[in-house]
Amino acid sequence: MQMKDIFLSICLSAMLSNYAHAETLYRWVDKDSKVHYGDKPAEDAIKAESKKFSAPAASDEDGLPYTVRKARQDFPVTLYVATNCGDFCIQARALLNMRGVPFVEKELRSKAEIDDFKTNTGGAKVPSLTIGRNFIEGFDARQWNGELDFAGYPKTAPYGSRQAQPAAIQPDSLAPAVK
Repeated sequence: MQMKDIFLSICLSAMLSNYAHAETLYRWVDKDSKVHYGDKPAEDAIKAESKKFSAPAASDEDGLPYTVRKARQDFPVTLYVATNCGDFCIQARALLNMRGVPFVEKELRSKAEIDDFKTNTGGAKVPSLTIGRNFIEGFDARQWNGELDFAGYPKTAPYGSRQAQPAAIQPDSLAPAVK
């Protein structure tokens, strides 16, 4: 590819990204047989076609890149925490947020919730993680990263896609400890 072709490709990409928010994009050919794109065709356009953009799908509304939405669809992530897990829960949450992984956080507070967790997962430690059908007991950043890589989640959060941080978990003397 010549430098001129690369430059034209970059310019075309930049121009198309400027019009991505528009509902209609036009492609036309001028009298010199050059192709142009814009929000309205030139007066002297020889051949003009309109390109319609559909409204974003409902799943696009969260603003996540396609690869993250696909990973979330195929391998949903749930983080299990308890009121007494301290720094490990903070590190686990930070790892998921750093990678831009959309996740559901379930805080185990009552004895019934803890018993359900043990019955459904076979685990007894928090933080724990489910990625799709895989259950990972306890926090091990290397293992969690490996599983998230396999599921197709990004290694770092795409710009603007980090999940909001929930309030820090405060120790609750009434909540039973999960071991």
